[in-house]
Amino acid sequence: MTKASEYIAKVRNNQTSKPSAAAKTVKWQGAVQAEGIEKLKGNGGMIVSPTKVGYIIMTSDVKGLERKFAAKKRKRNKPGVVLCGSMEQVKELAQMTPEIEALYQKHWDQDILLGCILPWKEKAKAQLPNDGTKDLMMDKRETSCFVIKFGKPSEQIAHELWTKYHKFSFASSANPSGKGNRGLVTGIGERIEAAADVIIEADDYVASIQPDKTVDTRYEQGVMVSMVDESGELVPRQNGRIGVQPAPIVIRKGLDVDKIMENMSQVFSSWNYEHGLYY
Repeated sequence: MTKASEYIAKVRNNQTSKPSAAAKTVKWQGAVQAEGIEKLKGNGGMIVSPTKVGYIIMTSDVKGLERKFAAKKRKRNKPGVVLCGSMEQVKELAQMTPEIEALYQKHWDQDILLGCILPWKEKAKAQLPNDGTKDLMMDKRETSCFVIKFGKPSEQIAHELWTKYHKFSFASSANPSGKGNRGLVTGIGERIEAAADVIIEADDYVASIQPDKTVDTRYEQGVMVSMVDESGELVPRQNGRIGVQPAPIVIRKGLDVDKIMENMSQVFSSWNYEHGLYY
């Protein structure tokens, strides 16, 4: 038994779900979870879904976002997270230089979780519902974090929502703000349990991503890289030149940070590591 599976078993033995949570909890079976799609394709849906690093809240419109903020008591000054189920979706929504696109493609091909802070394309902003979603999904610079390869259960939902219903997938970690993401469905907290329409459980999947880690050593989040300057403009193309500034900045370490930094070194001559810079 791995350290991760031992931890899951221990928590399950010591903690049971309340009936209200159990009634709306479904086990991920490997395919797209229909219950999640049903809630998010409608108006104001909010679900909890598994990723490679733990559980997230997924929403698709302003009513869902408002519910998320209420459930988490979360500050609104952070960039919104946009889940992308394909490279085509990233290209359609976000402004990128050829170098940034190449970095995304590397991580897509290698199945590595990556999130970059980027400006929206004007045509993409026009696709956002005119209901206040924009104000909750972008920071004051009108940037968001566009994430790929975040884990099969949630990737499947994001892809189907976009391709079949042309609905966005917005995300936030499913744990009370300021508290760690333990990677277990029992760790999402009572407020989120009560607020969610559906909870998709896949503790075994989450544990399988970091099988030799414990709750104390596992990564609770993905890597975040800023590809913009202080005003929200894209960093310039480097074209192999050294010392071009502003340069990409790793602003949050996380799962596979070593692989991501290796890939960044292959694409960019200059980049910076400043964990915690944004927050």
